[in-house]
Amino acid sequence: MNKSRLEAFSDGVFAIIITIMVLELKIPDDTSWISIRPLAPVFLSYILSFIFIAIYWVNHHHLMHTLKSVHASVMWSNMLLLFFLSFVPFVTGWMGKTNFDKTTVAIYGGLLISCGFSFTLLGNAIRKTYKGETKLSQAVAKSDKKGLVSTILYAASIPIALFVNPAISAVLFLLVSVMWLIPSKAIEDALADE
Repeated sequence: MNKSRLEAFSDGVFAIIITIMVLELKIPDDTSWISIRPLAPVFLSYILSFIFIAIYWVNHHHLMHTLKSVHASVMWSNMLLLFFLSFVPFVTGWMGKTNFDKTTVAIYGGLLISCGFSFTLLGNAIRKTYKGETKLSQAVAKSDKKGLVSTILYAASIPIALFVNPAISAVLFLLVSVMWLIPSKAIEDALADE
């Protein structure tokens, strides 16, 4: 399998995930603010998850450019990432429908940990396809540091949601999103040098 087929399949799954999320948004019965106000948590959870999926798509695309050859470990780790990402519409809808209830926010945090872990596995699988230590493999490894910080913040968000305040967990989710908003410059530099 060549990497363009893997990218095309992944892009299709990302598109379906976003489509399912937007289809979960229900149209209000009328145009008054009173009818829209109860939908605010649903819109907020949609926006949060859309940003989350968009950041994963951008970084996935960026990571795929580093791929030299497609091995089974790359395909399966990619499938694991897509598996966890496919739960985002369900948990997003649940979190919005329950007005960011502490349990659903904690479950969302657990899902984010799972997605982050599987993205790290994908990066490691890609790095193992390189022949020896290269500037590119070192650049991909740098993402692991951001991944570790992300995992710590996501892990902290679960007890914070359950025992302190779910809004603080949402702030942690946004903080991690900001960290990943711009893909790794080290990867771009390493690709340019090749």
